Amino acid sequence: MTEPTAPGPRRAAFAFVFVTVLLDMFAIGIIIPVLPKLVEDFMGGDTARAAIIYGIFGTAWALMQFLFSPVLGSLSDRFGRRPVILLSNFGLGLDYILMALAPNIRWLFVGRVISGITAASISTAGAYIADVTPPEQRAAKFGLLGAAFGAGFVVGPALGGVLGDISPRLPFWVAAGFSLTNGLYGLFVLPESLRRELRMPFSWRKANPIGALKLLRSHPELWGFTWVTFLSNLAHAALPSVAVLYMSYRYNWDTKAVGLLLAGVGVCQIIVQGFLVGRVVKALGERQTIIVGLVCGAAGFTIQAMAPNGAIYSTGVIFMSLWGLMGPALQGLMTRLVTPSEQGQLQGANSSVLGISTLIGPLLFTQIFAAFIGAHRDWHLPGAPFLLSAVLIVSSLAVALRVMATRLQAAPAAPSDL
Repeated sequence: MTEPTAPGPRRAAFAFVFVTVLLDMFAIGIIIPVLPKLVEDFMGGDTARAAIIYGIFGTAWALMQFLFSPVLGSLSDRFGRRPVILLSNFGLGLDYILMALAPNIRWLFVGRVISGITAASISTAGAYIADVTPPEQRAAKFGLLGAAFGAGFVVGPALGGVLGDISPRLPFWVAAGFSLTNGLYGLFVLPESLRRELRMPFSWRKANPIGALKLLRSHPELWGFTWVTFLSNLAHAALPSVAVLYMSYRYNWDTKAVGLLLAGVGVCQIIVQGFLVGRVVKALGERQTIIVGLVCGAAGFTIQAMAPNGAIYSTGVIFMSLWGLMGPALQGLMTRLVTPSEQGQLQGANSSVLGISTLIGPLLFTQIFAAFIGAHRDWHLPGAPFLLSAVLIVSSLAVALRVMATRLQAAPAAPSDL
């Protein structure tokens, strides 16, 4: 368990990492409405072909996450969280500049590869929170961190949509400014959270993806929750892979409309993560909160897959936001099952799981989307990727119920876990 610290310093440390994540999300959110369209422009306006290329981009990004997240997680256990967060921020800033200047699809691809390597500040932020937060408060803190995601997506996509109307390259320059500002903020303000006596020697045996996954198999319950994480995040991969192209294709929305909807997603996420997670976990316990979140996620994907118009599609955002109850509760449970010296490894291993799911997801969902909207298809079903996501979340729910039932049979749960 994390050694208790004074409430004041603990709150200040969390505020620092909250702002770090917030600025990072601003940068990521700004480019979301324009990156798929930029790929489509490079493909001469061919939406189906652009979907396939964009899927390759997503797969390359996920492969880098899979390979490098355990390395960075282990490095954070050895050298501290702060250097890894700074490396990520400055690396992403330079990467956005590269993509702003990319003259062709190949250079844009290189930019996505670099982004996959350096985009580790979020997982390291999770280890940071585990360092400075008592176990019983972690789910609520992870929820507040999720609110930072939402706040970034309120301003980011809306601003990106507006800037994209001016120039498709302008959002990348603004994103670079946010990331570099974030790096400077961390350089001068962000304190270190992992005390020297709790640091572990760096080991390539633990830092490679296979070695990192061994940590997740060290506890049966931890391994079961890993599968819940994998299936849920594989389902989530449909959103960054095809949602923008789907809204443009099916509802004829322009960049500004897409950006505004994503801003609405951010507002809902702020409400759920910032105000509901702590209260729901306190009322229901972490395990029941996970179940509620997964049920809402399956409902949200089903609505968005079948919605005949943009208005009904938008109502699915509410259920998708409530799906966000699952993540903080699941993270809170998983951090209880490892030592303070292994929190970085845990976050790196979780990022590897995310990397595997997003390695598979982009190609899977974009290929399905392209297949169901292509010419001369007997089945014209643009929402097919979202229907598959709903099935995956139901599978994730089944695994979660089995893990919890096994655990409850083995030993009575503590009141705070029910």
